[in-house]
Amino acid sequence: MTLTAPPTTATHPLSRLSAEEITAARDVVVAAGLHKESSKFVYVGLEEPHKRDVLAWSPGQPVERRARVLLLDRATGQGRDVTVSLTAGSVVRDVEINGVADGQVPILDAEFEAIEPILAADERWVAAMAKRGLDVANVRAVPLSAGSYFPDEFGDRVVRVLGFHQADESDLPWAHPVDGVVAYVDITRGVTTAVHDHFDLPVPAERADLDQATHPHPVRDLKPIEITQPEGPSFTVDDDVVRWAGWEFRVGFDVREGLTLHQLSIDGRSVVYRASISEMVVPYADPSPVRFWQNYFDTGEYLFARYTNSLELGCDCLGEIHYFDATIADEDGAPRVLRNAICLHEEDYGVGWKHTDLFNGMVETRRSRRLVISFFTTIGNYDYGFYWYLYTDGTIQLESKATGIVFTSSYRGEEHPYATEIAPGLGAPFHQHLFSARLDMAVDGERNAVHEVDAVRVPVSDTNPYGNAFTRRSTPITRESEAARVADGTVGRVWHVLNPERTNRLGQPVGYALHPENLPLMLADESSSIHQRATFGTKSLWVTQYDPAERYAAGDFVNQHPGAAGLPAFVQADRPLSGPDGQGADVVLWHTFGLTHFPRPEDWPVMPTDYAGFTLKPVGFFDRNPALGVPRSTSSHCAHE
Repeated sequence: MTLTAPPTTATHPLSRLSAEEITAARDVVVAAGLHKESSKFVYVGLEEPHKRDVLAWSPGQPVERRARVLLLDRATGQGRDVTVSLTAGSVVRDVEINGVADGQVPILDAEFEAIEPILAADERWVAAMAKRGLDVANVRAVPLSAGSYFPDEFGDRVVRVLGFHQADESDLPWAHPVDGVVAYVDITRGVTTAVHDHFDLPVPAERADLDQATHPHPVRDLKPIEITQPEGPSFTVDDDVVRWAGWEFRVGFDVREGLTLHQLSIDGRSVVYRASISEMVVPYADPSPVRFWQNYFDTGEYLFARYTNSLELGCDCLGEIHYFDATIADEDGAPRVLRNAICLHEEDYGVGWKHTDLFNGMVETRRSRRLVISFFTTIGNYDYGFYWYLYTDGTIQLESKATGIVFTSSYRGEEHPYATEIAPGLGAPFHQHLFSARLDMAVDGERNAVHEVDAVRVPVSDTNPYGNAFTRRSTPITRESEAARVADGTVGRVWHVLNPERTNRLGQPVGYALHPENLPLMLADESSSIHQRATFGTKSLWVTQYDPAERYAAGDFVNQHPGAAGLPAFVQADRPLSGPDGQGADVVLWHTFGLTHFPRPEDWPVMPTDYAGFTLKPVGFFDRNPALGVPRSTSSHCAHE
């Protein structure tokens, strides 16, 4: 059945889905008979057109609008992957998802909310709590993605559940893990399939209230800081297009990826076609029978951007702020507005460049400034902020901020060396936070080449008699089979993305360099399930040839997927990344970065923000320092002769 589509308000092929378009997508799915009384909408997002179509489009031309819709029939556990033409008002693609081979669609909030009643009806769970002197009504059940471990679960929608005691409404349950017990729940059938009571450990008693009585802490006497821009901000926003200090880009938002940046350029020259966080995984290190399975893909399993915070002036962002609301679909397919989901503002960033010269008396200083575009999301115990920074010197930076509450256990002593004691009897298991940034590069055009660049020692020789020489080695990456690379801080390894068809005034190819932070990659054993499911996290860099269907580093359906999806599958094609004469290709960089967290007592009861990220720096992209054009400071504290 075809519906008459409502007039679209989209002004660009990459315009974010509107509330009207989300409603239209739901109506098309229902009219096509794909939605049952027991069905839920798991995901609704813009199906972006192919890059060539976007780049060929001109204002005023028709905009083809499509939405991707994931459905779940809660009665059967069957998932569907549907593409809807909003322009034509029809379904153009409908695929049933094979729960064994393909994995499961992400977990619904409605499924999480059903867990406590299911467990309260299970005698084994009630008995395990009573054995510890706990009333099941005061135990918060925390359902977590199950991974892929036991053949008898394959094809079923399963979660694993840990318990946390909550004495009263204001008590923080994370302070009181009920360790030693884990429940397995089939969320389609609504039954507990197993309760494993492996060992009986004391439930930590100390509360996590942030007051002086519970956690004495010195008071810091700090005066207020006010950020003012009396002439207003230097940026402009027009129909989601931001312009600032020569930079221009389009803001996007997706319930799986969160904030996305599109068609990022400076001085009219393209740098990145699309930038996003395509996946993140949090693998835990505790091998105990209660917790060996703890590995969460917060994007692919939970759609972490649906938990985006509403940001508030003076708390999350300072200064002259522009907020973007985000519109997503709820589980009934109706539009839901996330107010103030994205924050845009400017920040002073210290000295940008400076010189006081001995010979000509020059005294010049220019301050650096950066444009910040960010969002924050809360997934259970952790809070994550993602901050994209654009600088006046042409630098691009991504910073992930991790804060919130560490996931806890009972502390079992030094004989169990996989956790830190962070409060009396309270443990925090070791874990990692690994992110995959998908960077669809377009450095001064769509045909780019990637080179791995290392610092190289030069041995003593006739040309280096004193041994002081060192140089650099640039190795082109020519095929996908050789493009899975590992960072090496000992040689200062970076990756240059060059455009062989464009040169600067010195005849050098223009480029940008990806600078990694050289932190640990996936630490789980190669034979482990999580290694197979999150293979992207085993390499610092992957490079692929552009394919619009290859959007997620761990594949489309991560929940309970057996493994080898995403990047390891993408590179099996071994597509060329450059031609025989060195010309470029349409390349996508996938960069793994993140934190390895050995929790400290200082991370309790709330974790100070920790940081991870990467930097893209221009290398020959400009003819000279692009921050020469930054004006002198007009502050009254800055004196000029």
